Amino acid sequence: MSIRPIDVARTDGGPQWVEAVATPDGVEVWWDEPRPHEGGRRCVVRRLPGGDRVDALPTGWNARNRVIEYGGRSWRPLPGGGLVFTNWADQRVYRLDGGAPVPLTPAGPARYADLYLPPGREEVWAVREVEDVRDLVAIPLGGGPVRRIVKAQHFVMNPRLSPGGGHLAWIGWNHPAMPWDGTELCVAPLDADGVAGPHEVVAGGPQESVVQAEWRDDDSLYAVTDPTGWWNVHVIGRDGVRDRNLTPMEAEFGAAPWKPGLACLAVADGRLVVVYGTADRRRLGVLDPDGGELREIGGEATYWASTVSAAGGKVAAVAATPYTPLEVVLVDLDLDLDEGGGREVVSAPKPLPPRELLPDPEPVTVEGVHAHLYPPAGAEGPAPYVIFAHGGPTGSSPVVLDLEIAYFTSRGLGVAVVNYGGSTGYGRAYRERLRHQWGVVDVQDCAKVARGLVELGRADAARIAIRGGSAGGWTTVAALVHSDVFAGGVAHYAITDPESWAAETHDFESRYLDGLIGPLPETRQRYTDRSPLLHAGQASGPCLMLHGLEDAIVDVGQAERFVAELDRHGKQWALLTYPGEQHGWRREETIVAVLEAELAFYGTLFGFDTPEVAPLKLEGSA
Repeated sequence: MSIRPIDVARTDGGPQWVEAVATPDGVEVWWDEPRPHEGGRRCVVRRLPGGDRVDALPTGWNARNRVIEYGGRSWRPLPGGGLVFTNWADQRVYRLDGGAPVPLTPAGPARYADLYLPPGREEVWAVREVEDVRDLVAIPLGGGPVRRIVKAQHFVMNPRLSPGGGHLAWIGWNHPAMPWDGTELCVAPLDADGVAGPHEVVAGGPQESVVQAEWRDDDSLYAVTDPTGWWNVHVIGRDGVRDRNLTPMEAEFGAAPWKPGLACLAVADGRLVVVYGTADRRRLGVLDPDGGELREIGGEATYWASTVSAAGGKVAAVAATPYTPLEVVLVDLDLDLDEGGGREVVSAPKPLPPRELLPDPEPVTVEGVHAHLYPPAGAEGPAPYVIFAHGGPTGSSPVVLDLEIAYFTSRGLGVAVVNYGGSTGYGRAYRERLRHQWGVVDVQDCAKVARGLVELGRADAARIAIRGGSAGGWTTVAALVHSDVFAGGVAHYAITDPESWAAETHDFESRYLDGLIGPLPETRQRYTDRSPLLHAGQASGPCLMLHGLEDAIVDVGQAERFVAELDRHGKQWALLTYPGEQHGWRREETIVAVLEAELAFYGTLFGFDTPEVAPLKLEGSA
């Protein structure tokens, strides 16, 4: 028995942007979730105190946005059960109070994200993006002109109103920094019209990354920032005076803000709810900021996502284990782990395959490189293995149920997920291992893990492949041309030539390579030396390229040019493209097609039969 592609598609993705709301009847929980079977839309779901779940967003509406192309916080619940959200089709902000959604913003080029409801104001605040210009704006909930609150840095996020209503806080940064490199926590007074005056930078800088801030009182904030080399929770005065580090641990209490609106920290009746740990284990905890101990309330979950909300003595969050998917969980703030109970899954259950089909992950460290092994079903002796390289590259792969991995392990393929140097979850020093070394350290680390598996007798040296998406796709093709370890690779929406990508990609990542490789034109030789496109003739094996035709982050031309070079050098390749898909797979039919193509590729590469999927034809010389 094996896991089917449709099983993967129907559990793909997870809930995000949870919110707990206290009502007279108890605590409601809101979240949004992917609907691959509905064209990949994201639907906002409301779970009532009595336990009933209802779709808060009608069919045909999609709570997504394209701010910085990755999107950001896309909705907020309104008092009384209404909803304000951004709609994918036209990027406008809408209000929904029963009946049809009503637009609050004009039609046009503007996009909105990181929605926030300032207490005491009948408006929603948001990051507005018009082409490459961003500001913070106020959108009246009753309709009317959109008002600019502040225009400061090139990128902004995390607008927050002080408890007394007199000050605005936000986080901003400028090119060439990325938000995990250095950001600024800013505070400015608000005038009677709700417009910010001159601001002060109270924390952050070129070598300090503030990723979230919440007001403690009118004079200070809780800020998740990393002057110690770890994202810890600090108390910082409105005047910029640092009070103390509340969590002086070698653990991450923050995450890389790829999408504006993350929430690893929530304030709950004088206490703090935090998500923390490493990429190997992320926990949920409660902290008394006045000197109490950090108390874990997360139970057996191995991963808590970067979204938490607290109300009415409860915490809403998203958790997973190696055997359960990402689920919305409601937890008692005063939960005693020794007593059990106090924790309830509130999202709808997903159909899961039998437990015996799910692999048991094994955390390993190979020459200082973090990885998770997923052994193949029924394997005796060295087996074929696939190295999974995550995207980002400033990201990580957590230990959670991933039916995409299980799809392959249930068919006798081992999987090793590598959190190579540059990954988040292990502190700034581990992230900085990739500085100016992209295409070198990531490739070397994946090769180290592959060789380690061979030395342990787990993997067959002649049957090891590598695969990844986006930046993981880059690592895949770079490993094929700059190492001799891999028999072939599968690259999902991959960067194949860094210099041309930097020139054609979106604004958010247009200077990313300054830190990953080096600034242009001074370090152009590095770009030339590392470009998989320019070294395609050195590929150690065939490559399957998979790409969405609406990808605004990595243009399909990156894949087309790479396979043309493979072909010119007599290398084997295949390129499959998918209409209606952007950067990543969201539609059920695409997820199924991609998995089947990848399995067919491994069957050809490793010499085993795959009768359940259509054959994949490789172009080029054998």
